[in-house]
Amino acid sequence: MEQQNPGGTPPADNAYTQWHEVQPGESLSKIAKKYYGDPALYKDIFEANRDTLKDPDKIFPGQKLRIP
Repeated sequence: MEQQNPGGTPPADNAYTQWHEVQPGESLSKIAKKYYGDPALYKDIFEANRDTLKDPDKIFPGQKLRIP
């Protein structure tokens, strides 16, 4: 039996993860609203990208983010 991820965030190599390229003027909350309909879910995107993001307020255009 495969072990489930208790945190709810798919692993980085999950085939169901989408990718988003950050555009000028975007924030994690704007991206969360686009994909989930709820800007408060930006934390899910942040957690899925902890390997590259240290601060949820510091993203930049051209950066590629996992969207769980």
